[in-house]
Amino acid sequence: MRTALGGREIGVKWRLWLRLGRVSNLPTVWTNGLAGWMLSTGMAPISGLWLVLVALSLFYVGGMYLNDAFDAAIDAQERADRPIPMGEVTRSTVALGGSIMLGCGMLLLFTLGAAAGLSGMALVAAIVLYNWCHKRTLWGPVVMGVCRLLTYVTAALAAGNISTWTLIGGLGLFCHVVGLTYAARQEAYDRMETAWPLAVLAVPAVILLTRITDATAIVLLVLYLLWMAWSLRLLFRRQSGDVSRAVVGMIAGIALYDAVLIGALGAAGLGWLAVAAFVLTLGLQRLVSGT
Repeated sequence: MRTALGGREIGVKWRLWLRLGRVSNLPTVWTNGLAGWMLSTGMAPISGLWLVLVALSLFYVGGMYLNDAFDAAIDAQERADRPIPMGEVTRSTVALGGSIMLGCGMLLLFTLGAAAGLSGMALVAAIVLYNWCHKRTLWGPVVMGVCRLLTYVTAALAAGNISTWTLIGGLGLFCHVVGLTYAARQEAYDRMETAWPLAVLAVPAVILLTRITDATAIVLLVLYLLWMAWSLRLLFRRQSGDVSRAVVGMIAGIALYDAVLIGALGAAGLGWLAVAAFVLTLGLQRLVSGT
């Protein structure tokens, strides 16, 4: 009987930590790392890519832990069902776990070179800055966009160096994330109060439409545009729960954006693998909340 109860408690704890880390969105982090690596002009051994993906995963989950730790007081008022306000875990425990993950991620990247390690440090700084300021300033979405942009930069530097495509593709990713993060700020109110900041979502579409010629990439681009159109429709439909559904949809859409860039490099198989990551994200979001 005691063993059964102990196993149940362990299961509850695992679900708690998975929820805190929003792990359902991890496939989008992996496609970011893959896209950033491929957009580089470097020739580093492919084995380094696996270390990059592990490091970026640690950054993402650790950053999400810190997000709950920083927001505990506000969540107690606006999102009382989060684990810390519910008393399921202490703020200090979550903060410690997140900090350890960020530190481990940085150490991993330094094994791939000083440039990758320093970029990882910049990414950690951006993560901490976002968690500290996103409830205090209107510029929070911009900082989050920088976080995702730095995933491309970090992966590219680990692979060898940054290319023009790294920066162009990174700009589109930055704008996609700025737009969805702005929408996420409205999730607690379940309505869009001001729509004009969402115009930034047009930037990735313009970048892709003007630079993509590969046949596979064009098909993937159509998928990305259709998905984003569906997500935006939810934002403006104003039915209960639509903002939340739109936000998690746009988070999953990050993998589709990566898929287009990867396909444009002639790697059709890897492009469709990124589409599979998009589908996986949607499936995982049904098990673990993505926001």
